[in-house]
Amino acid sequence: MDRWGGTVLNVKKSYTEQFRPQFHLTPPAQWMNDPNGLVLYEGEYHFFYQHHPHSNVWGPMHWGHAVSRDLMHWEHLPVALEPDEHGHIFSGCCVVDWNDSTGLFEGSHGLVALFTHADQHPETGQPRQRQSLAYSRDKGRSWSKYKGNPVLEESGLIDFRDPKVFWHQETDRWIMLLAAGDHIRFYQSENLQEWEYSGEFGSRDGSHDGVWECPDLFELPVEMSGGISKWVLIVSIGDHPSYPEGSRTQYFVGHFDGRSFVNEDSANSIRWLDHGRDNYAGVTWSNSPDEDGRRLFIGWMSNWKYANLTPTESWRGAMTLPRSLSLREQDGDIILIQTPVREATGLRKQTKELRGITLAPHTPFRTEVQDDLLEIEAEFEAGSSSEIIIKLQYSEPNETLIGYNSREQWLYIDRSASGLTSFHEAFACRHGARLRPSQGRVKLHLFLDRSSIELFADDGSVVLTDLIFPEGTVRSIEFSTDSGEAVLTSLCIHSLDSIYALEETSYAGK
Repeated sequence: MDRWGGTVLNVKKSYTEQFRPQFHLTPPAQWMNDPNGLVLYEGEYHFFYQHHPHSNVWGPMHWGHAVSRDLMHWEHLPVALEPDEHGHIFSGCCVVDWNDSTGLFEGSHGLVALFTHADQHPETGQPRQRQSLAYSRDKGRSWSKYKGNPVLEESGLIDFRDPKVFWHQETDRWIMLLAAGDHIRFYQSENLQEWEYSGEFGSRDGSHDGVWECPDLFELPVEMSGGISKWVLIVSIGDHPSYPEGSRTQYFVGHFDGRSFVNEDSANSIRWLDHGRDNYAGVTWSNSPDEDGRRLFIGWMSNWKYANLTPTESWRGAMTLPRSLSLREQDGDIILIQTPVREATGLRKQTKELRGITLAPHTPFRTEVQDDLLEIEAEFEAGSSSEIIIKLQYSEPNETLIGYNSREQWLYIDRSASGLTSFHEAFACRHGARLRPSQGRVKLHLFLDRSSIELFADDGSVVLTDLIFPEGTVRSIEFSTDSGEAVLTSLCIHSLDSIYALEETSYAGK
């Protein structure tokens, strides 16, 4: 037994359990939620995450840890941060302290983690959230807590968590964002240890359907704009019983002056990062852009409405595919674009290509598939049809529908009959988003894993991410219309390799 009462394990995992994703990041065992501490350092993408190593439901939070060189294949490392006398280890970030501003690296450089310590106030018993620091001198393999923890607290705030820190060149300062219930607070520092409040944003902006969490802020160029760039602020909002969507993520586009953020939209406008039900708490990698100029993002693929109830046993929780973010001007607006990282193409093993297929209500096109790990690229001309329907048919009487209604310009996923859904009343549903194809054709890019769908439309201008729990394996894909004719102008179906196909991963729990 370890100091927290859990059993120390050293178990080889085959990753073959029912519903276990085969090309998405999952914990070797037990519970996973929010991505934390994402940082690119000396050729490795570090991924930390909220982790309960002794249960498959949320509990005392630790930081799990994995590293990768290609964003697809991950090596799981021991738990990086454990609860201590200051509390549990909630969400946070990592930065590279290149110039040893902390004085912790003897004139060299290393990794610094800033995170929320969560406990109860000893006098009032109220929840208490304070910000703390840890550091690593060996590329993240071991971590030391700073002796002066916590480094920042606001006694009047109960919700005060999820620090995201970056270096702001123009002001020569470290900047910290923190979620504070219904707004974001900003702080500045020269050494990552002493912080000064500089401003806040959001108490009257965007959606307040739930508590604000997991902020991120970064600058992106606008495609084809001649050098114009904008700042993007990402904010997740927690589940509220009154809203069927549950937890989800919004974003704002605007300006940052080193002290606070200014939203360029009207205060009551809302931009959703993902229109599915299962992309939450996502953030980007620090020390980014990477060598290819990419701003890389990943989210937790679940929803707080049912995250503790999904039908898995030895593990629970998965991440989205890593995505590259950009900004694009469309219909006079600047929108956030998400595309799967190019490294995902390395999983392709076989491809079926078809072109020029006419679709009609009584003449659907069906193609058999031999694999349950799929990447599908499809392009349609809507023609006289009012709705194009893609049916993913499973060996059991389960099916998941993807549709586009051209009259309403509405893209949707219907998982009502997708398999196991009874674990929560809100899971079986049909939901979607407005889609006005920028090139006049409906372009869909779909990734299907054993318990998820990620749908990128119109080159990433609209994204839907959903969990599904089919009781069988996918056997065929059917394309049809509900009325009139449409043309499936091109179709590529790629069967994908499992990231575990070549080796098993060992795990030593702490």
